[in-house]
Amino acid sequence: MASRPGFLTDWPWTPLGSFKYLLLAPLVFDSIYSYTTIRDHEKLLIVAVTVWRIVHSQIWISLSRYQTAKGTKRILNKSIEFDQVDRERTWDDQIIFNTLIVYLTKVYVSGTSTIPFWRTDGVILVALLHAGPVEFIYYWFHRALHHHFLYSRYHSHHHSSIVTEPITSVVHPFAEHIGYTLILGLPLITTFMCGTVSVVSIALYLTYIDFMNNMGHCNFELIPKFLFSLLPPLKFLCYTPSFHSLHHTQFRTNYSLFMPMYDYIYGTTDECSDSLYETSLEKEEEKPDAIHLTHLTSLDSIYHLRLGFASLSSHPLSSRCYLFLMKPFALILSFILRSFSFQTFVVERNRFRDLTLHSHLLPKFSSHYMSHQQKECINKMIEAAILEADKKGVKVMSLGLLNQGEELNGYGEMYVRRHPKLKIRIVDGGSLAAEVVLHSIPVGTKEVLFRGQITKVARAIVFSLCQNAIKVMVLRKEEHSMLAEFLDDKCKENLIWLVGDGLSTKEQKMAKDGTLFLPFSQFPPKTLRKDCFYHTTPAMIIPHSAQNIDSCENWLGRRVMSAWRVGGIVHALEGWKEHECGLDDNSIINPPRVWEAALRNGFQPLLLPSLET
Repeated sequence: MASRPGFLTDWPWTPLGSFKYLLLAPLVFDSIYSYTTIRDHEKLLIVAVTVWRIVHSQIWISLSRYQTAKGTKRILNKSIEFDQVDRERTWDDQIIFNTLIVYLTKVYVSGTSTIPFWRTDGVILVALLHAGPVEFIYYWFHRALHHHFLYSRYHSHHHSSIVTEPITSVVHPFAEHIGYTLILGLPLITTFMCGTVSVVSIALYLTYIDFMNNMGHCNFELIPKFLFSLLPPLKFLCYTPSFHSLHHTQFRTNYSLFMPMYDYIYGTTDECSDSLYETSLEKEEEKPDAIHLTHLTSLDSIYHLRLGFASLSSHPLSSRCYLFLMKPFALILSFILRSFSFQTFVVERNRFRDLTLHSHLLPKFSSHYMSHQQKECINKMIEAAILEADKKGVKVMSLGLLNQGEELNGYGEMYVRRHPKLKIRIVDGGSLAAEVVLHSIPVGTKEVLFRGQITKVARAIVFSLCQNAIKVMVLRKEEHSMLAEFLDDKCKENLIWLVGDGLSTKEQKMAKDGTLFLPFSQFPPKTLRKDCFYHTTPAMIIPHSAQNIDSCENWLGRRVMSAWRVGGIVHALEGWKEHECGLDDNSIINPPRVWEAALRNGFQPLLLPSLET
């Protein structure tokens, strides 16, 4: 929000939150009704253009986040944090606003008159009006917005984002958007009044505005140098992402909308425009120090990716009712990933001290790891990712979620045995995960109940508990009657349940009210009891010095990372030369040492949950 919010800062539908799209419901129903009854397709085209604009912007969001994570041709090397993501959640408000204006114009102004599909004179007139009056008026309007009175009340909201993303382009107070709509609407209003407007001119002009807006804020350079050499006047007719990036860092230069000619005419062109453009084009893909290799979980997790919906990825993964309506799109995307993705790719880039940290995605779902046919393919992809990272000089790769399964690759040991000369260190993170669980058990606990699949982490936990004289009870179905009797008669305190994969709803019902469930597995329990405590899967709070943290890791909260991922980061920070993987891990990197190193580097344990009173 602006430093001193002015009149009409908030959008009228701000109180509706995510339900703001209900404003378009009457429009959608009316367009369908009009088409089925009187074959009026224009209202349906309004809906189609709205959907296209949302999809178009989302493509830019995904492309920008992927490209800036790689580092190729990146312009500004600074971080984006959660506050910016939250501030830019309203990027689609302007699409709703424009849709309502076009729809109301159709209903109350043009009425039943039909707009032609194409008119050449109308398209030419729109182009000329944009290059002339629109660019000129916008330039001076934009300079006025930088006057301290208007800047503090309105435009500072937009400039809160120093590092821009495509959607930054349309994040403005409502009053500003009214001004932009009047200015950018001049070509369409003029052609409408002259009778030369057409469906194509409207759709093309809106697409042009969205394209140029998104491109100018994408934070990576993509216009090839030869275009400006081939067509020198293009320099004055088309800005570049680096040109507009300077406006967000210098504030008092490069005011133009899409055509820099007025900056050159009035002497407000930044002197670094050409040099920043050239240096950005020359930037190569960044080499990370550590990589965390993860994969998709549920079908909805596609939207939760950092490359997906920014507003969803900034919150813990959960089932949302409106995602059910998007299930067909999720199925299409999953088919594309399953059919055409044969290698891992970067999805996130973080900075911690002097380390560059990447998260790479293996494009498979959790269900694929259950298939024997898919396991061989998955192993080949993991192995290829390790070898490629080793070739690039990456120091550490941690294996997340099911990428380190015992049946899949023996917690990564298979790759070390196949390639004994690997310079990259493979980390399964099990040592830190076990320590996180052990330090989550309340002080003074004398007995715990264990239930779940036996894993490397489970073995380490049980071994440590037994060494510390804590009684461990094991639950099995065939022992249910005997153990249930023991719990009721002998145990006066609420037990601590250590749970992993395989815990059923029926088994959870055996627990007494107020029981604390501590997961030791990669995945949380599928169902939760309201009268019990549930801790997160093994995880730690990351230090404040960690940068570019703008998304959540699966179901974990903000600025919280899984212990398996933290284990890889700690390994890189400490510069350990040993692998930390395999069932029989005989390295000197024992669990207590990893735990102490994590605390020393600023990682903190999560507090235990408590029931609301």
